[in-house]
Amino acid sequence: MLSVIRVHLPSEIPIVGCELTPYVLLRRPDKTPTTDDVPESAPLEGHFLKYRWYRVQSDKTVAICSVHPSEPATLQCLGCLKSKVPVAKSYHCSTKCFSDAWQHHRVLHERAASAATEGNDEEELLRLNSSGSGSGVLSTSGSLTNGSSSVYPAAITQKTGAGGETLVEVGRSKTYTPMADDIGHVLKFECVVVNAETKQNVGLSCTILTSRVIPAPSPSPRRLIPVSGADVIGHLDSNGRPLSMGSFTVLSYNILSDTYASSDIYSYCPTWALAWTYRRQNLLREIVKYGADIVCLQEVQNDHFEEFFSPELDKHGYQGLFKRKTNEVFVGNTNTIDGCATFFRRDRFSHVKKYEVEFNKAAQSLTEAIIPVSQKKTALNRLVKDNVALIVVLEAKFGSQAADNPGKRQLLCVANTHVNVPHELKDVKLWQVHTLLKGLEKIAASADIPMLVCGDFNTVPASAPHTLLAMGKVDPLHPDLMVDPLGILRPHTKLTHQLPLVSAYSSFARMGGSVIAEQQRRRMDPASNEPLFTNCTRDFIGTLDYIFYTADTLAVESLLELLDEESLRKDTALPSPEWSSDHIALLAEFRCMPRARR
Repeated sequence: MLSVIRVHLPSEIPIVGCELTPYVLLRRPDKTPTTDDVPESAPLEGHFLKYRWYRVQSDKTVAICSVHPSEPATLQCLGCLKSKVPVAKSYHCSTKCFSDAWQHHRVLHERAASAATEGNDEEELLRLNSSGSGSGVLSTSGSLTNGSSSVYPAAITQKTGAGGETLVEVGRSKTYTPMADDIGHVLKFECVVVNAETKQNVGLSCTILTSRVIPAPSPSPRRLIPVSGADVIGHLDSNGRPLSMGSFTVLSYNILSDTYASSDIYSYCPTWALAWTYRRQNLLREIVKYGADIVCLQEVQNDHFEEFFSPELDKHGYQGLFKRKTNEVFVGNTNTIDGCATFFRRDRFSHVKKYEVEFNKAAQSLTEAIIPVSQKKTALNRLVKDNVALIVVLEAKFGSQAADNPGKRQLLCVANTHVNVPHELKDVKLWQVHTLLKGLEKIAASADIPMLVCGDFNTVPASAPHTLLAMGKVDPLHPDLMVDPLGILRPHTKLTHQLPLVSAYSSFARMGGSVIAEQQRRRMDPASNEPLFTNCTRDFIGTLDYIFYTADTLAVESLLELLDEESLRKDTALPSPEWSSDHIALLAEFRCMPRARR
C-alpha cells in the first residue's frame, strides 16, 4: 500500500510571496521509493495523497526583526513611528541589533524627516550622532547613549504577550505561498494517504511545522537622480535647447545564477535567503520596481528564463530574448547553463534583429589562423570559456524622430554580455572584449544607429578591457598586455575601435555642485570616474559591471543612485536577505540625439 516515509522542507523559514514546496518521500505498493506526486485525479492502486496547510494562530502578536527577519522583535523604535517610517522597519530583535544597524537605520529617519521643519529634535539627534564616537549602550532609562549624549531615539518599547492557539486552514495543495496575513505565525503542513473509494484517511498523517512567517525583506529604495546638463554639449539647437528626440531607460544586472549561489561561497548569507525560491521572487520584485524600458540580465539559467523570467516579465509587458552559453567547458545539466537575457517593453520598442556572438567559435577561427598545429589544443584550452554576447536591434515606438527627418526610423542596438573569464587570463578577457567591439563596429558601419554595451565584464576600471572600451585603444605599455602567451594580442596597435563609447555612470562626475551630486561623487572612484563597487562579497569589492553608450547619438538624462557600504548595513556582503545578487543593478535613462552634422 502507498505510504509516506518522510516529509521535510528545503527551508524552515517561510517568506511572504515565496512558494513552499515540501519534499515528500513515498513508498509505492511494490516497496520502491518515489518523490512523484499521487493526486486524487491519478490514484495509485486505489490511494492518493491529501495535503493541508494551516496557520497556527494565537492571541499573541509577534513582530519580526527588520534586520534579522528570522528572529522575533523585542524592541521597537518609536522614532520611526514619529517620522512615519514603515512600521515593519521599526522592529529589532535586541539592543545590539539596533545599535549595529544604526548607521543604516538613521538613513530611514533622515529621508522621512527631509520634509519636516528644520531644527526638530530628530535632526538634532542625528547631528549629535555624526559627531560622536564609541558604541551605544542601553541605559536604565531605556535610551541608547553614546558617552554623555543621547544619540538614539529614547522611546523604545518591549514587545510582550501570550495567548492560546488555533489552526486556520489556508491551503489544500502540496505547494503554498505565504501571504501577508501569515506574518508572525507558524505554518503547519499535513500529508496523509487517503483511500480513493471511501475518502477515509489511511494511517497517521505526517506533519511538519515551519518557523514564523517573515515578510520579504526589502532594501531601501534607490532613487533615479537627474544628471541632465552633464552630457548635452554638442547636442543643442540654434536657441541653445537640447535636441532631444525621446528618452528611455536601460537596466543591466548580473542576478547570480543559482548554479553559482552555493553556501560554500556565500556562507555569510542565510540559507533561506540564498535559496532560489526566495531569490527569484526578490529579484523579480526589484527588476519590476525599476520599470526599465530595456532590461539586460546576466547569469540567467536556461530553465529560469523559460520557466520564470520570460512568463513573469511577460505579465508586466516585456518581451524577452535569450542566448545560452555554449557547453564545451560546462559539465552538468545543459538546462541549467546560464546566459544573457534581454527584455524590452512591447509598448516602447519592437524587435528588429538579433545577433549572437559565441566566443568559442571566434576562438576556433583565431587558432586556425595564427596558432601552429602543435599548439592548437593548448590554445583552445586557454581561449574556450563558453562565453557569449547577445546583440539586439530594436525600433523605438515613442516619439523620437528628428524635426528635419520625420519619416526616419529610430533604431537602437543593445549588446548584453558576461565576460566570465578567470582573473589571471588577462589576454583572453581583453581578446573577448575586442572581438565583441569589432562585431559592433560592423553593425555600426551598416547602419546609422545608437549603441549600448551592457554587462558584467569581470574587469575593473583602468584594466586593459575597460581602457579599450572607454578610450578606444590600449597603451602598448599597459601591464595587462604582458600576459599574452599565445600572441593573440599582437600587434598591440590592432587593439582599437572607432565607437565613441562613454561609461554612463561617469556622468555623476560631471554633475553640478548639489548635495546629491556630492553624495554620489563620494561613491565614485575619482581616478576612473566609475562606481567604487558594483560587486560586493566578503572576498572582493569593486566594479565589474558597466553601461557604455555611443556619446554622439545618446545622452544621459538620469542614473540610478549608487549604493554605499552604509546602505548595505554594517558587516554585510552580497547577496543578503535584502539584495539577492552579489552584484548591484545599474540603470541609466538616455535620450536619443541626432548626430552632429559634418
